Amino acid sequence: MKILVTGAAGFIGFNFCNYLLSKINPNIVVGIDNLNNYYDIKLKKKRLKILKKNKRFKYYKVDINNKKKIKKIFKRFKFDFVLNLAAQAGVRYSIDHPRRYVDSNILGFYNIIENSRKYNIKRLFYASSSSVYGENKKFPLKESERINPKNIYGLSKKINEEVSEIFYRYYNLKCTGLRFFTVFGEWGRPDMMMMKYINSHYKKKIFQLNNFGKHTRDFTYVGDVVKILFLLIIKHKKLKNLDILNICSNKPVKLKSIIELMKKRNIKPLIKKAPLQKADILKTHGSNSKVLKITNFKKFEKLEVAINRTVDWYQKNYL
Repeated sequence: MKILVTGAAGFIGFNFCNYLLSKINPNIVVGIDNLNNYYDIKLKKKRLKILKKNKRFKYYKVDINNKKKIKKIFKRFKFDFVLNLAAQAGVRYSIDHPRRYVDSNILGFYNIIENSRKYNIKRLFYASSSSVYGENKKFPLKESERINPKNIYGLSKKINEEVSEIFYRYYNLKCTGLRFFTVFGEWGRPDMMMMKYINSHYKKKIFQLNNFGKHTRDFTYVGDVVKILFLLIIKHKKLKNLDILNICSNKPVKLKSIIELMKKRNIKPLIKKAPLQKADILKTHGSNSKVLKITNFKKFEKLEVAINRTVDWYQKNYL
């Protein structure tokens, strides 16, 4: 089995590659990443250093927007599966840097799906986002719910889903979109709430609590996410040829509750409350019944345990 993971130095990409290499014995796992500077490159290099210890992992520093290099990698390895996790991340960042989302999330994605078709992979899995739903009041959100993204990041993911539908309709390429909901955990992105909150405490920084802490998020532990992704590959024959799946815990939590759990670990940064940030969604809460039926995944990690693991990881790697 040959698997390509784009965004392999990223948060979910790294954790998935690491889990994949520990669970099965594929011929090869190829990871590509452009190591952009959206957040600390040193963190990405630390992730890669771990992956490179496994001889079955091969890494290429490539931007998915590079048409020639992407084609060359596909031609060389003849992948069975592709997991496209490479993207310009960040909802708020998209307000000031919209072009980056067009280049990576739309044009880059097209290079991946075009070569997936050309080289006859068995299935393309690609990262979408809960951001495609936009503001909504009908919870939990099912995959069939109307989508109306609020920002260009969410719009770029909506376009990915529409492009995938066209590629299936005309070229019979099997595609599965993965709508991730607020993933957190070890090796997490420093720009996201959990890691930013922990970092603010230890670095003596002020943590800005937007919307006065009234946000609600469907926090999903990365350890559960990678297990579900692994099961989707193993059970790929159970999937519809074209489908969208929510990847979430189906257990929304208010940010105030996260802060209380952090206090149990004595994580207490100075907090500055602020109004709603214009790119933010008030609440995310997805239904995971569809993906659980396919994978038969049952045991999600308890939130407090997952937060403790995240804090432990931070203390080990940054203190």
